[in-house]
Amino acid sequence: MKLSILDQAPVSSGYSAKEALEATIELAMLAEKLGYTRYWVAEHHDLKGLASPAPDILLGIIGSQTERIRIGSGAVLLPNYKPFNIAERYNLLATLYPERVDIGLGRAPGGSAETSIALAGNFLEQVKKMPELLDELHHFLHHNFPADHIFSKVSAAPMPTSAPVPWLLGTSKKSAILAAEKGMPYVFGHFMSDQEGPSIVKTYRNNLKQGIPEIIITVSVICAETTEEAEEMALSNLLWRVQQDKGKGKDGVPSIDEAKDYLFNDHELVMIEKMKEKQIIGNPQEVRAKLEKLQAVYQTDEIMIVTITHDYEARRKSYQLIAEACDLEIISDCINDK
Repeated sequence: MKLSILDQAPVSSGYSAKEALEATIELAMLAEKLGYTRYWVAEHHDLKGLASPAPDILLGIIGSQTERIRIGSGAVLLPNYKPFNIAERYNLLATLYPERVDIGLGRAPGGSAETSIALAGNFLEQVKKMPELLDELHHFLHHNFPADHIFSKVSAAPMPTSAPVPWLLGTSKKSAILAAEKGMPYVFGHFMSDQEGPSIVKTYRNNLKQGIPEIIITVSVICAETTEEAEEMALSNLLWRVQQDKGKGKDGVPSIDEAKDYLFNDHELVMIEKMKEKQIIGNPQEVRAKLEKLQAVYQTDEIMIVTITHDYEARRKSYQLIAEACDLEIISDCINDK
């Protein structure tokens, strides 16, 4: 089983955005050493508590501090941009870091309606054009527009020796079908979806007309030495999501003490139990067993893990425990050891 990481660059209460971004870079360096396959950075806009509106900028730094791990976006929210602009940015990354760059692509707004207007004007109109945006991006990445096309002589320079690999991210059958129609690898956001994930992934497989199905499942995981410690760590993350649902949580991920002191009402307790159904929380052996079960249910060989804890060292430790439990191959000669 391959394991990868999705980092949303969470800002914890009592910490600055600078510290959150530094923790992201440090975690990427550790992820490479621990044998994770990919390190993807999310894109969010004007969301207090998440510090990454521009994944490509972070990836430029992460790429310079690592040597082997694949790096990518999770996801570029394509309706916010012109495909040419994205092709230029990720071609530049692929030129610097050959055969290591992925472009995870999504169509969510990544922020409020007002933020979407500030970014892209009529966002919903752009969402409707998602299939055309994907085609245009593909042509720019491979410099293969038809000869009579207006962009046939336009190059998204620099052109790398190996193009970035586009993946489509989603949580619905609509996204699964689109990925299949375009012959793209597909990432299903298990941790975000209320729908029946395995049937959505099956839809992708059944509709794929060309190539071999490539599937990543993204899941929220918190691992600690003991189950009790993991559940305690998870409580602050769960409280934060409750606060976000209420339009609060702007101070970032609350501490464990803040979570323990919070009085959850009955509605919030129901919310938490529902959220925990999509999470994996436990000690290393429990986490491995649940990951293997998820792998079997989705019939995929790669799982991408998102872990949000208040303490950044606890997050690092969680990923380390998972890597050790799942027998990832630790790399000892990484650049971050020098």
